[in-house]
Amino acid sequence: MTVSQTRFHTALLDPDQPVPDGLSDGLGQPAGRRFAVYRNNVASSLTEALEISFPVIQKLIGAQNFKALSGVFLRQHPPKVPMLSQYGDEMPGFLEGFKPLENIGYLPDVARLEQAIRTSYHAADAAPIDTGTLQSLTPEEMAAARFAFAPSARLVRSPWPIHGIWTFNMEDGAPKPQNRGESVLILRAEFDPELHLLSEAAAECIAALMAGASLSDANDTALSQEAAFDLGGLLGLLLTNRAITEITIGDA
Repeated sequence: MTVSQTRFHTALLDPDQPVPDGLSDGLGQPAGRRFAVYRNNVASSLTEALEISFPVIQKLIGAQNFKALSGVFLRQHPPKVPMLSQYGDEMPGFLEGFKPLENIGYLPDVARLEQAIRTSYHAADAAPIDTGTLQSLTPEEMAAARFAFAPSARLVRSPWPIHGIWTFNMEDGAPKPQNRGESVLILRAEFDPELHLLSEAAAECIAALMAGASLSDANDTALSQEAAFDLGGLLGLLLTNRAITEITIGDA
């Protein structure tokens, strides 16, 4: 009797499921104990991967609660690729529908921030533009310029203080989060991603640029939010952090 992949997969991730019929060890004996050990090792590895990817979520709900949550999560969302570093993409959406924690409304967005940090870390490298490229453009060309961003660049926006929550839990001496929405730009100039708290105007500008808007249109969007918006300062942040990889003029 052969064991179907579906039944094996289900039993592997759910300790309440019986050992599938037909499994045997190398000596032809029933593989009950060996399967149990293997199942425990798989669950432990996946849980550890989630702990590494979502350390703030773990701190916010406690280590034991996180282990219990991970057990539910891995049964609903088994790995799709054979790389633990990529496991957990569905966590933000999972938290949105996880009723035991629905009273902690900011958890899904904190998970989105942590997921963005992780994907930024593992994103491909890309050569940035030369810092003098923008200076060589005419005012008309500058206004029509459109940017391509490094694969590691991420923008996460939330009605919750996600930057404050993350830093308060990850950095010694960080102040308590303020009761406000926050937008975070994640950039990776070298090896590790860094978080940059943006004003609402700067977040609008970055979102527009990432969507393919011209610099002029993105700036107008930001100015509608904040009359004193500093476009030069934002461009300096992008250039310093090697976030712009290509400039095209107009629709080219």
